[in-house]
Amino acid sequence: MSSQKKRDQLILHTALTAGRIMIENGSEVERVEDTMERIAHNAGAKTSQLFVMITGILMAINGEVGAQIEPVKRRTFDLEKISVVNDLSRQFAVHKITLQEFSNRLGHLDKSTKYFPFWLQLLSAAMVSGPLEVVFRHNLPDFWITCVVGALGWLVFYLLNKFIQIRFLSEFAAAATIGVLAIWSVHLGLGNSVDDIIIGSVMPLVPGVPITNSVRDILAGNLVSGPARGVEALVSAAAIGFGIAMVLQFL
Repeated sequence: MSSQKKRDQLILHTALTAGRIMIENGSEVERVEDTMERIAHNAGAKTSQLFVMITGILMAINGEVGAQIEPVKRRTFDLEKISVVNDLSRQFAVHKITLQEFSNRLGHLDKSTKYFPFWLQLLSAAMVSGPLEVVFRHNLPDFWITCVVGALGWLVFYLLNKFIQIRFLSEFAAAATIGVLAIWSVHLGLGNSVDDIIIGSVMPLVPGVPITNSVRDILAGNLVSGPARGVEALVSAAAIGFGIAMVLQFL
């Protein structure tokens, strides 16, 4: 294999890995396309053609007849990884790192499971639940119990998502848990309004990133990925709604 062929393979591998990491962690398609094109251009590719969907990426450079595909087998939300990929791309653009170093760092990032500490996630869920309950329902007395219920709901979601890895089932179970805890808290005199506690507590589970990216992709003309993300967000919302509805129906 000639040195130019090896260079092209490295460019493709680096760009496809960067794009896959971004898609897997919640980036919109337009940003992925822009980042991959910049990587190819800054690496010296004369032309680049790519097709990005939320389930896979195809890319060819320098007029090659064949294209390489990179499947996207999982999707989660980790904006920190997206930020790291963008930062590495900027460093490569100003020649602070080489293409090989760029590829190696992407490989390390891809294997890294570093995430925010579990205690910080619980605290964040509580701080999302309580304040939004007050904002939407103006019910200050239920602020603290909403924080507690929201944190416990996130605990159930985190544990199930870690061991079962079926996001929709985790959301359903977390929503059902929130509904049960909201009812119990009112019966025990710890809260005043079941509805207000539920509304605040489910906020950490609401699929805000998929909804936002769906709208952005549609407005950018990505009429395959946009609706697909919308369906994903709709299923998540339905799972949350069904969990709450089941509890209210039987309790």
